[in-house]
Amino acid sequence: MTQERKGAVTFKGNPVTLLGPEVKVGDKAPEFKAVDNGLQPVGLADSKGKVRLITAVPSIDTPVCDAMTRKFNEEVAKLPAAVVAYTISLDLPFAQKRWCGNAGIEKVKTLSDYQERSFGLNYGLLINELKLLARAVYVIDQNDKVAYREIVKEVTAEPDYAAALAAIKKLV
Repeated sequence: MTQERKGAVTFKGNPVTLLGPEVKVGDKAPEFKAVDNGLQPVGLADSKGKVRLITAVPSIDTPVCDAMTRKFNEEVAKLPAAVVAYTISLDLPFAQKRWCGNAGIEKVKTLSDYQERSFGLNYGLLINELKLLARAVYVIDQNDKVAYREIVKEVTAEPDYAAALAAIKKLV
């Protein structure tokens, strides 16, 4: 049975329920299986040995998700190649690919969790009422430990970019 966390976040001021466990700083980062823009499977293990910035967004095509992905794309471009960045949503890979092309996103790789929702469920970010991912930021170290985590309390708000980037810089 899937764990439910009622009222863990709000969406437009209304409490919603997150499905899955709460992944905390210091925990081993759960594996997941999502697909890239070419429909190829991608999981945490595919970037082992690197520092991972993993962001979750409800939909890449909305203003806050757009701004967040562009900001992290710009910031990750300034970091060493030892950092890999993923933005995960339930948008279809075709829509993600089109959005990335239009937005000039090259450093952040978009992944779709539409097939199995394993990222959403394993990281406790699937919003039960909306069947979308909550907005979150994880920094995972080279040994698969969660070094930083922010689950944005109000899904329509932006994350703390400076804190996430500072966590990455401590690891590289």
